Amino acid sequence: GFLTPTLLPTNLIPNTVFCAHSGSSGCSVFPHLGMDEKDLNQESSIASLDDEDSASVDGSDTSDAMVNLADIPYGTLESREDDAIAYEMLNPDQLIQHMADITEEVGQIIQVSPTYLRLLLDHFKWDKHALIECYFEHDRARTFVEASLVDPATLPEPSRILTPSPTAPGATAGFICDICCLNFPADQMRGLVCQHFFCLICWQRYLKWKIVCESQIDRIHCPSYGCNFLIEDELVFEMLNDPSVHRRFQKLICSSFVLNNRALTWCPGPDCGYAARCFGPREPHPISCTNCSETFCFACGQPWHDPVRCEQLKVWLNRIGDDAGTTNWIVANTKECPKCHATIEKNGGCNHMTCRNVDCKHEFCWLCLDRWEPHGARWYNCNRYDEATAKQARDAQANSRMDLERYLFYFNRYANHWQSLRFEARLYESVQNKMEAMQTHGTSWIDVKFFRKVVDVLCSCRRTLMYTYAFAFFLKKNNHSLIFESNQSDLELATEQLSGLLDRDLSNMALNELKQKLQDKARYCESRRQVLLDHVHEGYEKDFWEQNTT
Repeated sequence: GFLTPTLLPTNLIPNTVFCAHSGSSGCSVFPHLGMDEKDLNQESSIASLDDEDSASVDGSDTSDAMVNLADIPYGTLESREDDAIAYEMLNPDQLIQHMADITEEVGQIIQVSPTYLRLLLDHFKWDKHALIECYFEHDRARTFVEASLVDPATLPEPSRILTPSPTAPGATAGFICDICCLNFPADQMRGLVCQHFFCLICWQRYLKWKIVCESQIDRIHCPSYGCNFLIEDELVFEMLNDPSVHRRFQKLICSSFVLNNRALTWCPGPDCGYAARCFGPREPHPISCTNCSETFCFACGQPWHDPVRCEQLKVWLNRIGDDAGTTNWIVANTKECPKCHATIEKNGGCNHMTCRNVDCKHEFCWLCLDRWEPHGARWYNCNRYDEATAKQARDAQANSRMDLERYLFYFNRYANHWQSLRFEARLYESVQNKMEAMQTHGTSWIDVKFFRKVVDVLCSCRRTLMYTYAFAFFLKKNNHSLIFESNQSDLELATEQLSGLLDRDLSNMALNELKQKLQDKARYCESRRQVLLDHVHEGYEKDFWEQNTT
């Protein structure tokens, strides 16, 4: 198989950003959901994108193990106008508060408990207008049926925790827990309105299993067999006394809110924990996280991948992530035994093959796959070589080999740019050292900050080139594909020249000369990158790209 490289985002930043609002650590509708990032193991410092007045650069570790590509800063280059979208980044507390605000607003119209409201909104993808329309324009019962919920109005009384009556028949002898079959006094038994009682220990184990092992939050029912009585969130917290399970339950509710909400998507940055809320349709837009500086696609949640589309990227990632390459190699270099269909690799020059399967031992010709016996003494000159069946087998093998070679062509170049970008991430540390050294010799920050921006451009070009090979893998040859390849070649050449210039010993070059050379080459690289992207997007708009389906 082939190793799957960590994907890197490209450099497109939205023009309009709404600052994240400061949410409360708790909420009135879900008072038990107050949580912080430490509880979710998602604590990290805020790191914003560099602007024209930034005064420092974070150095990155030079060891291979510590190079985190998500930490590579992005440049300040503007995005395409059609990519601009208003959004805000929300931390876990703000997500909970946002969920509480929606639930409280809908709860003033639909009078049901917070848990039922949460589940109804989950079903309607947190589209409050769709829920309210269905609730009032159709009927209440249909709304709950569509969400696979029992209408709480049909229950005998509101959900609450009960204990067996001490005056019930046989209460003096205790009560049998239907799970562990042990006898307990009434004060150690718990049940719901459905009147199914279990010991408190079994209740806690049951709820812990559902939350921790099954990650279930939307349909936790009474543990009695066949009982569909819903256990509401407040009752779960009331019966559980383990803070770690409380936090797990809170995190699952928050995750469900983001995953089921069309206006939200998680930041893919490692241990980030922030989510983007977009004020627009769920379409591919570049989102820059204010917490970890990761730039990602709002539609699919992957690192920003212009020019390849989301659906193509998904196929590409599956292709480089599974054993498709290994499978193609097997098809290209092996054949099946005509009798038992075992896969055989030729290990010698002779065309006389004997299957090593102990239950087979079939002898056949490697070229035509027919039985060896009719070949007689002409072992090395198969007289059946040009028959139609043999030609068909050879063609299938040749096509498989061509497909493998084509895949490797694009994969190797994709992986090469990923590897180069990984190495060039270390340039930020060397650039930082040069900038600090120049400042100690009297050079101002304004005069040396161009170093950082040049590396930003280099990394953004690497990212774009990396994804152009995923795009090209699906591309059929036509006149426009030739133009694309020419633009790709121009950008690749300019990027390598810029990379080579930064790798040179620049200590003997005058500052003004150095600045002029680097800035000129960086501007040219960025212009070629934009030409390439503009051409690809023009092709999408005018539909002149012909795509391979596999």
